[in-house]
Parts: sequence; structure tokens; C-alpha cells
Amino acid sequence: MSYQTIGKPLPRIEGTDKVIGATRYAADLPIPESLYAKVLRSPLAHARIRSVDTAEARTLPGVHAVLTGADLPEVYVGLRMKDMPVLARDKVRFVGDPVAAVAADTPEIADAALRLIEVDYEELPGVYDPLEAVKTGAEPLHDAPRDYKNAPPLAEGVEPDRPNVQSHSVWRNGDLDAGFESADRVFESTFATQLAHHGYLEPHACTVAVDASGNVEVWASNKGPFALKNRLSQDLGIEPEKVNVHILSVGGDFGGKASMIDTPVCYFLAKHTGRPVRMVLTYTEEIATAAHRHPAVVTLRTGVRNDGALTAIDGKVTFAGGAYAAWKANPEITVMGAKRLASYYRVPAIRIETVCAYTNQVPCTQTRTPGSPQIVFAVESQMGHIAREMGIDPADFRLRNLLDPGDTSPLGARWEGILAKETLEKAVEASGWRTDRPGPNHGRGIALYERGAGGGNANAGIDLDEDGTVTVLTGVPDVGPGIHTAITQIVSETLGVGPESVRIRVEDTDNSPWDPGTGGSKSTNTTGHAAHKAAREVHEMLVECAARKLGCQPDQVGRVDGRFAAPEGGELSFADVAQAAIAEAGGSFHHDTVFAPEGQPPITSFAAQIAEVEVDPETGQVRVTRMTTAHDSGRILNHLTYQGQIDGGVVNGVGFALMEDNPMSDGKITTLNLGDFKLPCAKDIPPLDTVFVEQGAGPVPFQGKAIGELPNVPTAAAIANAVADAVGVRVYDLPLTAEKVYAALHGSQATAT
Repeated sequence: MSYQTIGKPLPRIEGTDKVIGATRYAADLPIPESLYAKVLRSPLAHARIRSVDTAEARTLPGVHAVLTGADLPEVYVGLRMKDMPVLARDKVRFVGDPVAAVAADTPEIADAALRLIEVDYEELPGVYDPLEAVKTGAEPLHDAPRDYKNAPPLAEGVEPDRPNVQSHSVWRNGDLDAGFESADRVFESTFATQLAHHGYLEPHACTVAVDASGNVEVWASNKGPFALKNRLSQDLGIEPEKVNVHILSVGGDFGGKASMIDTPVCYFLAKHTGRPVRMVLTYTEEIATAAHRHPAVVTLRTGVRNDGALTAIDGKVTFAGGAYAAWKANPEITVMGAKRLASYYRVPAIRIETVCAYTNQVPCTQTRTPGSPQIVFAVESQMGHIAREMGIDPADFRLRNLLDPGDTSPLGARWEGILAKETLEKAVEASGWRTDRPGPNHGRGIALYERGAGGGNANAGIDLDEDGTVTVLTGVPDVGPGIHTAITQIVSETLGVGPESVRIRVEDTDNSPWDPGTGGSKSTNTTGHAAHKAAREVHEMLVECAARKLGCQPDQVGRVDGRFAAPEGGELSFADVAQAAIAEAGGSFHHDTVFAPEGQPPITSFAAQIAEVEVDPETGQVRVTRMTTAHDSGRILNHLTYQGQIDGGVVNGVGFALMEDNPMSDGKITTLNLGDFKLPCAKDIPPLDTVFVEQGAGPVPFQGKAIGELPNVPTAAAIANAVADAVGVRVYDLPLTAEKVYAALHGSQATAT
């Protein structure tokens, strides 16, 4: 078949519109007669609300509505766990908690109205340390958290009176006591990671309109339009058929654009005023009040024999979940990363306990590879420490313990096509690990990770036009990774037409096929499979139609240069067959399909990274000089977008390792702009060498494997290990700032080790 587009570096189909500024985002849409919404937010981390006086604000000219929690139904919202009121009712639980909302003719009038609202608070003790938060006697943030809808059950044996527990899980396998008894040495370390924002450039924005019949239209920067529709319906008591969410391009996500941060507030304001209501957060509001990555404290106790073989791991992970669990797709979404604790190593006995605590900080949510960057920083840092203490080369130590084909993971998973060692060896070879030696104050570090492609159902549709144009109908938004380009390539190759003949159409939840939304490294494995299945089914229909026109059997029809050919020499163009199919269908050709991932093999993907750094011992400044990243990739559908995911992931990992941090003082985030909250820029990014291990079949169409949530995870640990190699000291908490490295070099590091 002609038009082989799979494996080619097809440019992003939406790239031109983004570059020239034609792509329209949620804040760009001119919804007629829209009012502007602003929210009054708590200045205190924890307090009771004694009273809210809105009388003066309501009389300000240009103000159409002022709402408080007392004006709304007593509903609680959440992606899964319903523990957050739309507006605070009796308590505020973090600095930035919404207390009142205003809709006005202009943003300036709305801001003026906020300044006229008076709130009387009774301040309560703040709870910031997740380890302290779950101790008996700690100040409770919620009176009965287990009573919230969809609250997860606590792990067996957990005391029911422990306060501030969002979720608590324990996984175990093997005889832990026997594992430690067989060890020649036992290592114990505690690591910590920071509170940090996702760093997308587009702030949260949405507009909601409610008509006289109660029909709701939503334009939101949200990566899961169908999920948003369902949650609005369920949480606010709206009939599902009355909610229509428009599917828009999203200007960056990394996990932060799934929650209902602003939409319920706009809904109630729109319902109250009878006008569309728009809310666009400032970036200060984004950093102060939108969801963040969970800080974590990870304690690892690991047993090792003298030959370097691991015998047992006991891990305790405590996440600071923030004031509410509502912004997590699952209350345990961040702790699920703990199930990958040492998942690619041969560990005969393991126990992993995870606690996610309510704390008086901005709520946290899934962030690119939920929970895993925190966990892997700890695990791979400790592996580097153990290798160094035992005098074993860090690469050899890992090769001694990595899974081989046929092995089960520590928690019993059985994967096909394990390529952990091959991936590490590729990284070692490409980096010159065994041949080059770093100079003084230069070091190298290794880290690894594994993650498979997420699964789930998805739908797709295909329309044919008489000129041969193929239109793919999908409900997945463009969030940045290039899923629409991947769909174009999949359909182009399957139907045997050029990619320029394929169009992608997304509209809204009323008129687009249902889609689970992006996230979980699954889009190509769900939406891509749905498009692939639809294209295969349409191709079969077209072959049968061509056979009827050519006077032969369907199995005799060949494809030559995009044309349908009979064995005796007759040919039809794709457009000819499309016209015939349209005529047979009665004037239009449309085909829908549903993909369900039954029978997909259990396959994961491996990543190995080697960082090279230079450390200035006089200042502690760390400079990353080179990164080598190797990926168990399967067949790569598009080298350009695949490499883009790796480049972006490594940049993300460098930021997590060295600079990204939103520290708090008395519950207030102190880095409230993009100058203070430092993200990596071009000067911070080292040369990157990428190696692909393309052997082995993956689960996604054309045997590809996941990539979106792998390259960002090992980076921080690889850099931390490189710093330890360069100057002989280890920093146990992120980010690895110059101050922390300097303190460690001069013996004043306070972090537990």
C-alpha cells in the first residue's frame, strides 16, 4: 500500500496555526454579552468563617451578582472524591480558598467589588507538614473525611481516628523479615520533594452560559471535555443532555487542566445573572490557587547482599495532598506512582505504604506521571548511594538487579518483552560511561524508570467526501503532544491516502464521539486505536465497493499508488471509490466505531538516563553539561513528535531537579510570578543525546509504546547521583539548589539521611 506515513517525521498539523496566532484558546473566544468573574480568596491558611458582608459590593454600579457559599446549594465537587464546596461555607483551608464570587461588566469593576466584601475570620492552627498532619492530636482540616462521596477506604489496620488522611494504601509481596535477614547490609534513607506548579503557559479560563431552559454551554481550558460534562452534571444536579462542553485547544496541561477549578463558580454566576460569565485567572492566581504537584517524604529501607543483589525494600511514602482531594482524578492517583517503587528491579520481598495527607496548602493533583518523579528520585538516589557505598559501578549494580524476560515485578506484574537491561546498556554505551572519565568536580549519574501505555475505551468516526477527503471525527482535544497528527498518520496509512487528504474535526460533547480525554500516556493507545479501527473498517467497505465496480472479488483488489486495482488491469482512484460508496450509502458516507482494549498484552516501557554535571564547590552551583536518554520505544509512529515528547520531558525533569519550587510562609506561597517561580530556559538545558531501542512490539497502533510520561521521571535522580559523584556529598531534598549543595559540602545539611 502507498503513502507510508507511519515512522515518518510528519510536521504537526496544527503547528502553523499556533505559530501565526490563529489557534483560539478559551480566553480568546468572544462570547456575546459575557460578564467577567472574579473570586475573593482567603488570606488565611486555616480559619472559620464567622460572617461575610457583601452588601456594599452588591450595590456597586456594573455588578450583576455577588455570591457566597450561603447563596449556593450545599454541594461538593470533585473529579472523583467530592470534598470541596464551590465556595467555602464554614471554613477556609488554604490561602486562596474561594470565599465569594462576583460577576460584573468589566474585570476592573469585579476587582473593585471584591475590595468591598468584608469577611470575619477566626484563625485556626495551620497544618503544613504531612508527617505531622496524620498524627493523633493534629488539628483536623475536615470533620469526617471518610463521609465524603467516593472517599477511598483506609488500608487494613489503620487507626480510624487518625486525622487528615485523604488516602492510605499498603502493597506487599514476599517475606519482608526473611528478606532483611538474608541481607549483608541494610541501608535507610529519607528523601523529600517540593511543592511545585505544573508550569503551563495558558492560565485556567472558562466561559459558561445558561439559557432560560437550563441548557448549559461551557468553553473551558480542559483536557477532558466529556469528563467535565459528566462531573458538572453529577455534582451540580444538571441533566446530562443539558450540558454541552466545547472542545478547545489547551495551552499546556501536564495534568493540571482536568479539574473544575473555575467552571462551577461560573455556572452559578451565569445561572444567577442570565448572562454568560467568563473567568480568566491571572498567573499569580494560577500559582497561588491552582493545583500543584504533591510534595512527598519518602523513607526507604533496603537490604542488599555483598554480591550486590537486592533482598528486600520497605518503603514509606507520605504525600502532602493539600486542602482537598477534589482535584485528583482518583484520590489515590498520586500514590499509584508508589506501585512503581523499584518496579523494574528483582526484589524478592517488598512493602510499600503510602499516605496522602490533608494539609493547609493549595490542593494537589496529578502532574506528569503522578507520584513517580517523587518516588523515583528517592529510589534511584538510594540505588546510587548503595552502589557507591559498596564499591560497585552504578551501572553494573543496576544490571545485576534489573528484571530479565520472564521475571515478575516486585508486586507480581508479568510483562512481555522486558527490555530493561538493553535500554540501560544503550544509555551506557552512548554516554561513554565505561570509557570516558569525568574531571574534577564533574560527575555522572544514572537513573531508570518504567511505565506502560494507559488503556481504556474510545470512539471515532469517519466521513468521506466525493473528492476523496477523509474527515476523522474525534472528541480528544489538542493539549500539545500531537495526538491529532498521530491520528492523521494512522488513518492516512490505513486507508492508503496522503496525509494532506485527512482532516481532523472536533466540535463539542453534543456532536463529537465520546473520548476519555488525554492523560496517562494513553491517547495513542485509546483514541489512536479507535481511529485505526474505524479506518480499517472503512477500508474494508471501500475494497468491497471497489470490487463491485471493478467486477472482481474483494480479496483480488490491490492497492497501487493509492488506487484500487483489479487483477485484470482496471483501476479506480480513491476519490472514484469514495464517490461510489457515497452513492451506495444514499448521499453521504459516515462510519462510527468503538474501541475497547480487550486482550491487549501486558507490556511496559523502560527509560534510562545518564546525567553529567559540573559543580562549583565554592558556591554549590550545579550545571548540567550533558544528558543521555535511552528509551524502549517499540515502533515510533512519528520521530518528530516522539523526540519532542522526550525533549520536553527532560526539560521538565531538569526543572524539577534544580529549580522549580513554590515554598510557603505561614501557608502563603512566596513565588507568585514566573520570575520568582523559576522554570528552565534555553540556557539551563544541556545537549541531549537520545537513543531508541526499537525492538519489541508495543500495544499502540503499529506496535508503538508509550513515551509521554517516561522522559521526565528519571532526570532528577540522575542529576542528584551525578552531583554526588562530582563532589562526594548527597542532597536528599529537591530542588538541588546551590545553597543546599553548599550546605552539604560544608557539613551543615539538615535533611535526614
